[in-house]
Amino acid sequence: MPSSVTLSEVAAAAGVSVATASRALSGKNRVAVATIERVRTAAAELGYRVDPIARALREGSTRIVGMIVPVIGNPYFAQLVDAVEHELHRGGFELLLADSHGELAEEAKRLTVFGDRKVDGIVIVPSDRIASAAAVRAIPAGTSVVQIDRSAGTSLADFVGVDNEIGIALALDHLAERGARSLVYVGADDLTSSGVERWTAFDHGVDRERFAVDAPIRGDFSVATGAAAADALLARGPLPDAVVTAGDLIAIGLIARLREHGVEVPRDLLVTGFDGTELSQLLSPTITTVVQPIDAIAADAIAFLTARIAGSDAPVRRSRVAPSLLPGGSTAR
Repeated sequence: MPSSVTLSEVAAAAGVSVATASRALSGKNRVAVATIERVRTAAAELGYRVDPIARALREGSTRIVGMIVPVIGNPYFAQLVDAVEHELHRGGFELLLADSHGELAEEAKRLTVFGDRKVDGIVIVPSDRIASAAAVRAIPAGTSVVQIDRSAGTSLADFVGVDNEIGIALALDHLAERGARSLVYVGADDLTSSGVERWTAFDHGVDRERFAVDAPIRGDFSVATGAAAADALLARGPLPDAVVTAGDLIAIGLIARLREHGVEVPRDLLVTGFDGTELSQLLSPTITTVVQPIDAIAADAIAFLTARIAGSDAPVRRSRVAPSLLPGGSTAR
């Protein structure tokens, strides 16, 4: 329920006008820091709370941003959501989260709900690099959008994600330094932009004079794909020196299934991951992984989004953030 204390009472207690008290509590500019603190102290002492519905009607803004991810159970997306929420709170926005489960119909439904809720902006990890575009284009005019981690079109909306080419190159250089001479790539299929980009980065970036490269194994960004890849590798015959995976969950599934068959990492082969999730460092062995700078990605994405909310009509922008490599036990012989 809204507070029974009025804004006029807060203003009187702080010794300022009602307009100044309103600006101080809304985080708007042109209010001195000392005044903001005085107004907030008075509001806290009186038990005043802003009525979000009334403010939305008054300002034409809900101060809410919707976010859609494909699989909230993926540790990378969970960490990304946390980073995005942190950035939004810094700007005075709240987060409304939805999981599309990687289904186009669910994605479109949640985008419709966000539109009905009159959110100020939407952060989306598209579930399909081509088919998701239609649902994004159907978002009501005036609702700002930023794509994060994955893209459904370079001209569709602003985009922020990791530089996958640099990430794969880091993994390849690391394995060469570790003496690997034969490789297999295990990643996601062509459904998502990140699945395509990481495979392309590997296929174009691997030095085939340096490495013998066997056929790739591609599924999705899951433990199940890693486990299935382990079965496929064992069925092929002699194992490669190393496996480059496109995600930490894939690496985890691969290592676990190999262990079930008596194959140990890194004793029998080396494995690299991608994402830099906290989970990758909690297992034994820890996983050598390409670390996505989640805080930087979230900061850029929300900066793009809030600029659009504020009325920016700049051309569509793209930001590629450079990753780093975190060596772990999965490549330490």
